[in-house]
Amino acid sequence: MSPKILQWSFVNAVGTLLYVFLVTAVMRNGEAIFGQMKNSAGPAAFLLLFIISAAVTSSLVLGRPVLWYLDNDKKDAVKLFGATTAWLAFFLFTFIFIGLVF
Repeated sequence: MSPKILQWSFVNAVGTLLYVFLVTAVMRNGEAIFGQMKNSAGPAAFLLLFIISAAVTSSLVLGRPVLWYLDNDKKDAVKLFGATTAWLAFFLFTFIFIGLVF
């Protein structure tokens, strides 16, 4: 696998990981940040955050592979998507391991 693919896959996966941490921080501290919402604004905000998160993480994981695929660099596009997914799986298993051990 080329260094370009490994570098971009790592950048995409770390960007996704940082975004997940940001959303997690907002969700864990939502009441302290926004106060308690007693109307439908809270659930609506959560659903909008979910939709925005899907769009952001999709662009981080799929954006460059789709562009490469459309530029007829199909093999590298598939490799980039696979490598990004592999990095994300590595991060997931690392966090599961840390959660189980510590």
